[in-house]
Amino acid sequence: MRYDVLQTRRFARQYKKLHDRVADDVDAAIAAVAEKPTLGERKKGDLARLRVHKFHSDKQLYLLGYSVDDGIRLVYLEAIAPHENFYRDLKR
Repeated sequence: MRYDVLQTRRFARQYKKLHDRVADDVDAAIAAVAEKPTLGERKKGDLARLRVHKFHSDKQLYLLGYSVDDGIRLVYLEAIAPHENFYRDLKR
């Protein structure tokens, strides 16, 4: 069963800056996460609430950070970015 998707302001700003080819790959990753929210790896420590789905686009590794609310079947999109400094920026 598919989950609904809601994006945060941070995610919306990051998504808007992406190139069209990368945005298409991000859309595919979001659809995959909405179908199976356990797809991403659960983080530990400060980011324990977060799951991260990794995928490649334009020969670069991108990370999609999201959290899941099973009670209302909702996926909150937190961040999308290349791997470089992804976790550091999320902790801010």
